[in-house]
Amino acid sequence: MKAKAKINAFLKILGLDDRKYHFISSRFILVDELYDELIFTKDKQNDGFEIISNFHCDDNIIEKAFNLLCNSGFKNELDEFFKIHSLKLIKNIPTCAGLGGGSSDAACFLKMMNEALNLKLSKNDLIKLSIKLGSDVAFFLSDFKSANVSGFGEIISEFDDDEFKFKLVFPDVKCETPLVYKEFDSLKDFVLDEKKIKLFEALKTRELFSFKNTVLNDLFTPCVSLYPKMSYFMNNGYFLSGSGSSVFEVLSEDNS
Repeated sequence: MKAKAKINAFLKILGLDDRKYHFISSRFILVDELYDELIFTKDKQNDGFEIISNFHCDDNIIEKAFNLLCNSGFKNELDEFFKIHSLKLIKNIPTCAGLGGGSSDAACFLKMMNEALNLKLSKNDLIKLSIKLGSDVAFFLSDFKSANVSGFGEIISEFDDDEFKFKLVFPDVKCETPLVYKEFDSLKDFVLDEKKIKLFEALKTRELFSFKNTVLNDLFTPCVSLYPKMSYFMNNGYFLSGSGSSVFEVLSEDNS
């Protein structure tokens, strides 16, 4: 199954809760051309659940998704399945890039297990579970091509959008999301503009790109503050996805 990437057309920070978690308003766009691949295989290398991959992460969100399903009453089914199966992960989405690759992998894994084991979990059931995994997972479970996303990422409203062309660029920078948010919190001149956020939520995605890149994404300025190499992309009109480092340029209608 394909675990597709996403970009953020805009990303605005609304505030913090008591846990210091950030409320957001954002437009998520699914990227059809960039995806990881998850495949069940009977090529076992170790007992129990294992991920066979060209990618290794000590804090893998797919393993968290596996444990979440086990703790939700499906441990016996999963243990039986992974006695003879492994999960193969082909990683194509860059990490620390603001593209939601890990969250998309987790969403894909939940869908695959639900289908393979006939767990009979509805889409809403999966979304409720996913909130424990990470803020972007719910969007990938929704199967929406374009959506306005708010709260901590768990409130998702499908958006009737227009098609537009864009080109992704992957700077040689690893942006650590918690650090970018922490840098944002240290800004002294931030002002919440609720009227502009309502406007962004209503505009078609292509219309959004008439606004300055730093106005569309509140994390671009702190990203550049932490990672000065990113200033080139800010100054040359690229748009930042998430907390970076991936950026994109919007192409004209006649540009392929």
